[in-house]
Amino acid sequence: MKKSTIWMLTIVMALTFAGLLYVQVMYMEEMIKMREQHFSEGAKRSLYALSTALEQNETKKFLEEDMMVIEPEIFDSSQPQLQGIESYDFNNFRNNGLDDKISSYQKALKEQYLYQKGLLNEVILTILNQSSNRPITERADSATVKSYLKTELENNGIVIPFEYAIIDRNGNIVYKSSSYNENTNKKTIFTQALFSNDPDSRRHYINVYFPDKNKYIFSSIKFMIPAFAFTLILLIIFLWTIILAFRQKKLSEMKNDFINNMTHEFKTPISTISLAAQMLNDDSVRKSPTMMQHISTVINDETKRLRFQVEKVLQMSMFDRQKATLKLQEVDANNVIANIVNTFKLKVEKYGGRINATLDAEDPIVNVDEMHFTNVIFNLLDNAVKYRRDDCPLELNVATRNLPNNRIEITIQDNGIGMKKDDLKKIFEKFYRVSTGNRHDVKGFGLGLAYVHKMITELKGDIRAESEINKGSKFIITLPINN
Repeated sequence: MKKSTIWMLTIVMALTFAGLLYVQVMYMEEMIKMREQHFSEGAKRSLYALSTALEQNETKKFLEEDMMVIEPEIFDSSQPQLQGIESYDFNNFRNNGLDDKISSYQKALKEQYLYQKGLLNEVILTILNQSSNRPITERADSATVKSYLKTELENNGIVIPFEYAIIDRNGNIVYKSSSYNENTNKKTIFTQALFSNDPDSRRHYINVYFPDKNKYIFSSIKFMIPAFAFTLILLIIFLWTIILAFRQKKLSEMKNDFINNMTHEFKTPISTISLAAQMLNDDSVRKSPTMMQHISTVINDETKRLRFQVEKVLQMSMFDRQKATLKLQEVDANNVIANIVNTFKLKVEKYGGRINATLDAEDPIVNVDEMHFTNVIFNLLDNAVKYRRDDCPLELNVATRNLPNNRIEITIQDNGIGMKKDDLKKIFEKFYRVSTGNRHDVKGFGLGLAYVHKMITELKGDIRAESEINKGSKFIITLPINN
């Protein structure tokens, strides 16, 4: 699949998932707003109904008390306006004119109504003048307020715990519920005036808040949370799949380069060995000891070269394993590195360079696989030769020293072409090869440093690189030591 196709699919799917998440988030926000509005309206209706119920209770109480006094007067037959009504009987209606009697009866009823209205007005004036003088604890006791408030809230579908307090016009608490918190956010408190007809100076209010309001509101969108979570998981899986697709594509390209490189690397020594074998069939060559020695040297060198390339390929198989199989043993790092330097010195001097070893570690015993440890140091030295500069002699410095916490540091520094910062981040990746511009004599599979990193990690060590263009590179290895 082309990279452009992958990018197009990535963009389309990313936009689709982003749109889906946006719609879900907007829907959840609207649901929360509607739920909060519905909750607020229900709470306000409940408080208004509470205030109305308290006013009705107080009015009823006054009426009952005053009617006990008024009622005997209303039905006292000695009242002048009522005597006429009781003195009428059927015979009077029969003996006198019907129209006159009806008119007199209506007049009597009207007078009775006006009298009773006056009495009721007196009761209402008494309620208005005297009720506000009573203590609020008598007019609205805590048990009644709590009972009425709970009932009204349930009638409006709000069945959650609440806390309340009765306050005066100055905000002072008259009484409150046991868990009422005075430091509650004012925005979450619902307030309603009690007995709205009271004068401002004697007016009281009720404050109510709901500790579990947020849980109550969000409970209505709980069914959306799994859908949102699943969508988010799908988005993460999709992004991870795209990342893997790009990695696999990059890996595929690197493997193709590796195969092409490997074919070229194998062809050269095989062709050379084949040519040398053909020369051995020539009688004149067999009779010349010098030629025989030369051909033998060529075959030996090319065989070593071929074996080295085969080892490189075999190293690649290690990267597919979870853990490398190592034969650990205690070795003297100074001695192993000194032997490698002595062996490698001829190759460095071949290019007009020199190699210096400063092995100052006083405690150099490490627990490693000697073969792999040797290959690690050899790979780093070989890279220094490959990426040398043409304008100055190669200078290689190898050093060891002890670090705190029972560790040893091994440094390999050169004065080669160096690397860019971007390359430093990738040099330990499998199949990655640093670009060398127009240089065509640098060959390899991009496995050397990846192998080095894997081996040092398996040995519970650490490796890092420092480099600067045209000033060289420095590789720093730290390993635990055995006391």
